[in-house]
Amino acid sequence: MAPEQVRPDQAASHEPVVRASSLHPPRFIAPEQLPKEPDASPARDFLLVTCEHGGNRIPAPYAHLFRNAADLLATHRGWDPGALTLARTFARRLHRPLLAVTWSRLFVEANRSPTNPRIWSRFTRSLPRDERQQILERWWRPHRQTVEEAVVAALARGHRVVHVAVHSFTPELDGEVRNADVTFLYDSRRQPEAELCRRWVALLRQLNPALRLRYNYPYRGAADGLTTWLRRRHPATRYLGVELEINQALVGTRNWRRFQQQMTESLRTLLKHHAQEG
Repeated sequence: MAPEQVRPDQAASHEPVVRASSLHPPRFIAPEQLPKEPDASPARDFLLVTCEHGGNRIPAPYAHLFRNAADLLATHRGWDPGALTLARTFARRLHRPLLAVTWSRLFVEANRSPTNPRIWSRFTRSLPRDERQQILERWWRPHRQTVEEAVVAALARGHRVVHVAVHSFTPELDGEVRNADVTFLYDSRRQPEAELCRRWVALLRQLNPALRLRYNYPYRGAADGLTTWLRRRHPATRYLGVELEINQALVGTRNWRRFQQQMTESLRTLLKHHAQEG
């Protein structure tokens, strides 16, 4: 049975609240288990897709903390609308693994380090220290550990890992309109990541010149996050981490499906060229 959850007003978002069938972390799908497609990326590059803010669910034991927070959970503060849909499109069409978190970031922030105070929201930061540690062990750590195991396994098989962490951002924050449709967050000190993002942007511009594309906006690519955590553990030539951010204004529009197709096709071509050139 699925755990009880706080359900925001689904009409306020572009896609339904995500549900899961258990409290366990997503199962990692090994590449050997995935069906092959003729134009999939060559074996040298291993594409790993993750989504850290894919839903706004609250585990049943903590639902009482969010009893009056349904409206807030439905906003960008509770999750990243559209991110999981795009991540699933990547994984399905490119036949690659997807590891996703569907607990709300207001419960525990999956894209922050455990020592970062922002890992807790106003709903959870006042919980006793032992209880917060239990939350980390049961709901935060499994995703990070599974991602790390996937990266290590791919590297051990001789692959170069291209990790795309799919996120989305609100069109306006605190009165400031975000001037971008798609942004690519990377560590500018790691040349392979910078080159990968430049090539991805070039390919996407060919498919859709109208898209507003930017780098390391509206956030810094080297800020605290899952990709930054993995960069500290793996060399720049073997692990390339990119946080892909899409403007939530694109989600659910008449061009939403076409946009997903263009993003997927650009990523497919990018991986082909990247692997061929080594």
